[in-house]
Amino acid sequence: MKKVAIIMGSDSDWPVVQAAAKQLKEWEIPFEAHIMSAHRTPDAAADFSQNARGNGFGVIIAAAGMAAHLAGVLAGNTTLPVIGIPLKGGAGDGLDALLATVQMPSGVPVATVALNGAKNAAVLAAQILSLSEPALADKLLLAKEEMKTQITKKDAMLQKELAQ
Repeated sequence: MKKVAIIMGSDSDWPVVQAAAKQLKEWEIPFEAHIMSAHRTPDAAADFSQNARGNGFGVIIAAAGMAAHLAGVLAGNTTLPVIGIPLKGGAGDGLDALLATVQMPSGVPVATVALNGAKNAAVLAAQILSLSEPALADKLLLAKEEMKTQITKKDAMLQKELAQ
């Protein structure tokens, strides 16, 4: 199975981003996590993304806040899918990161999840990899069924409470 790269702009992003790592581990998807900055280590970020496919990666997840150029820098240097996680914080409380991540020029797409949406980034990465990994597709289907079961149970509890 191809690996997922989790790239974050700062170590302060890890408390949010670790939800992606946890989800990938749960589904036994190999991954690496690294700290690289679009602004402070642009050459390292470009080199990583230029060589990601050859190094066994299938998807890149990029998490950054404020100006949030990391996902775009990575996407500009690879043909792999890049998923951006805009992080809350700064003067715009994440709105600046969201706009910087989602508003990419034509030809350089970044799939963007919600502010601090690390778990969804991992789910989307798994869905992309599942196109060529039937066993992973089965895990995703099971996860969807578990979500349905949880909601059904919660609704039953609500109905029971309302009936009292």
